[in-house]
Amino acid sequence: MDNIDLINKAIEASKNAYTPYSHFNVGAAILTKSGKVFTGCNVECSSYGISLCAERTALVKAVSEGCKDFEKIAVVGGTNDEFVYTTPCGACRQFLADFNQNMDVIMGFLDKGELQHKDMMLKELLPETFEL
Repeated sequence: MDNIDLINKAIEASKNAYTPYSHFNVGAAILTKSGKVFTGCNVECSSYGISLCAERTALVKAVSEGCKDFEKIAVVGGTNDEFVYTTPCGACRQFLADFNQNMDVIMGFLDKGELQHKDMMLKELLPETFEL
């Protein structure tokens, strides 16, 4: 699957976000090495610290279905279909790194209706990852 297709899946996932507090919808689509895609969106809670990020939602869905080998993840975020460049938060970076520090992270946004994206390796976003 190419990066644009994965970003589009993340955009679709962001439409399911539950964001009554921040109004900032995030969608993620994670691709397994076997070619399966799992999507997730952020889900906020009034006890803000226990809210779930889209990236962790997608990854947990995949793991709960038996998938643990990941190739890449696309992340989008924004309000009212106006996306901005959005990177995974630190907690999500660490969570993803536990599975594959060499995972590609595709961060996309819409610029005047045109899809833009920036690709980085997870280990670039989280140097000196914590490891047991």
